[in-house]
Amino acid sequence: MKIAVLGTGTVGRTFAERLISLNHEVMIGTRNVADKLASTETDFYGNPPFGEWIKQNEKVKLGTFAEAAAFGEMVLNTTQGAGSINALNLAEAKNLNGKVLMDMANPLDFSKGMPPSLLPELSNTNSLAEEIQKTFPELKVVKALNTMWCGLMVNPNMLAGGDHTAFISGNDAEAKAKVKALMQEFGWKAENILDLGDITTARGTEAMLPVWLRIYGATQNGAFNFKVVS
Repeated sequence: MKIAVLGTGTVGRTFAERLISLNHEVMIGTRNVADKLASTETDFYGNPPFGEWIKQNEKVKLGTFAEAAAFGEMVLNTTQGAGSINALNLAEAKNLNGKVLMDMANPLDFSKGMPPSLLPELSNTNSLAEEIQKTFPELKVVKALNTMWCGLMVNPNMLAGGDHTAFISGNDAEAKAKVKALMQEFGWKAENILDLGDITTARGTEAMLPVWLRIYGATQNGAFNFKVVS
């Protein structure tokens, strides 16, 4: 399948590498290709500049947000949540309409430093996923995998034999089935994918991020996840 990955940070790179290993075709999207290739900055985690990474992952295509969105049969949003709507506007509705968007972003507000809080306008009575769905009504938005570190998103078996919970939210049953199928390619067991319901339920999973951040702060380890037991 042709898959567009919007965002060139750690999450986007992690998904691109995993999808290529599963024999999907991948184009990663960015705002400005030339600027991104010319950047020499390492990120917050010390990862190499994007230009170095793309040379080491030559099967991954690179384009603008619009070019990537046009390329992909499915689109993955791995941009920073505060900028996701802007990035999707740059991708252009004509390139998104009718497609499934798997949204892993969270509406984090870093304006007051670490740890971040949630953007007030995208929390409690709203969510980033809902805002994307309202802005692009012909897009089939499915919130998924936003409650964990990106390494676990694409390789759940690295923790507890994969026996932990991933949540999904969305209005379209067929779109959710496609996202579940991709998650199962990553190694998620069907019984561990919990469908919470329509896109408004993303309010709950996005609201888990403050808890996640405090656990990370206390343990200094991102390789953990939540498991629903009953």
